Amino acid sequence: MPPSSRRGPWCTLLCVLLFGVFLVGNGTGGPYGGPPQPSSSPASAAPLGPAGARGSHEPAAPAASAALPPAPEPLSRSAPRRVSVPAAGIDAPLRPVGLDGNGWVGVPPAAQADVAGWYSGAATPGERGTSVVVGHVDDEAGPAVFYPLGSLTRGTRVEVLRDDGRTAVFAVYAVEVFDLRDFPAEEVYADTAEAEIRLITCGGKYSQDRGYEGNVVVFGRLVAVR
Repeated sequence: MPPSSRRGPWCTLLCVLLFGVFLVGNGTGGPYGGPPQPSSSPASAAPLGPAGARGSHEPAAPAASAALPPAPEPLSRSAPRRVSVPAAGIDAPLRPVGLDGNGWVGVPPAAQADVAGWYSGAATPGERGTSVVVGHVDDEAGPAVFYPLGSLTRGTRVEVLRDDGRTAVFAVYAVEVFDLRDFPAEEVYADTAEAEIRLITCGGKYSQDRGYEGNVVVFGRLVAVR
């Protein structure tokens, strides 16, 4: 699939969708204290996009001493089954999501708060390009599948089991929280020469009137295949 078709209208509309759909949770913390947020000093990151082009929001390049392992060859296309982040206690089934009638990226139903969705119009995890996985942060019952996402740090492993029986292992190189009013869609979703992944949920400031005002975005790069 050409890079342009993978970006399409969902790039700018996904953040709107997250803002409108993920806000079913209490967001006030209650007995949970609210979801963890990325550090005020964002994790370092490698350049994103073609030729290392950067936007004003883009994470800085990593120091050589903190370089991630060499990237293996990307895999062929295969639908993912499960996503797990052992260090954060995340282990969830994946279901495909596409664009709805308004051109927005869908998400798993609110009743399936323990299920994550992968956007089937982009690369599959492990395939060359940028794969996108979305999940709820909380609901009226409490924490949901991606509640711990903001606690991830550089080097954390993200594992995705695929239909072909292989597991794509990604290393986190940045964790950011972006205000929805200034969401850098091109930097987040830009096609990449290597196999990368984005995990996305709601985060940032919370108000009773507006709900969560940002998105937590985890950036990862393929570092191993099992």
